[in-house]
Amino acid sequence: MTGDLFGDQERSPRQLAIVDGAQLLQAFIAPDQAQLLMHAIENVLAQSPLRQMVTPGGFKMSVSMSNCGELGWVTDRRGYRYQAEDPLSSQPWPPMPPLFATLAARAAQAAGFDDFAPDACLINRYAPGARMSLHQDRDEQDMRQPIVSVSLGLPATFLFGGSERRDRPQRLRLESGDVVVWGGPARLLFHGIEPLPAGVHALTGACRYNLTMRRAR
Repeated sequence: MTGDLFGDQERSPRQLAIVDGAQLLQAFIAPDQAQLLMHAIENVLAQSPLRQMVTPGGFKMSVSMSNCGELGWVTDRRGYRYQAEDPLSSQPWPPMPPLFATLAARAAQAAGFDDFAPDACLINRYAPGARMSLHQDRDEQDMRQPIVSVSLGLPATFLFGGSERRDRPQRLRLESGDVVVWGGPARLLFHGIEPLPAGVHALTGACRYNLTMRRAR
């Protein structure tokens, strides 16, 4: 069994460059703030539950997803896109909690991107075995805006590659409280998550949550 049953209180904040334009902010989120983030996630999911979306090719994603903010990212047989309504309810996505937006702006600034104001937050839940294949985030309108990715719960292996899918990626361990920010020359680099190993974490139990905050328009 992997994962830290007692949390990550002993880790110290540290900032590491991945490539030009991409930074790993280790232990950026304190344990008490992580608890507040989880409460906010639970409130969002009570309004727009997690679901396993289907790719345009008809494959069900292993990661369960939902959204909050002005826009939400969705995929189905019609393609990848942002839209203002939850397709399950035809209602607007829940508002983005101010805590999310404040965290995203603070992390982006720490990584060298000022004045970041996300309007979309994709919530991903990884159960053991769930993964995210190498992909680019390219459905947003303004590629000058960075991506801010927050890890909560079980540790995962983050893959950060190059401009082509075939480029060999770096493998980075992400712990609960870590944040990855990428933009500028790194904005369209391929990235993903290896299959999540089984484990238990004090914050999330037997899973990992990921918040990916973006400026979609």
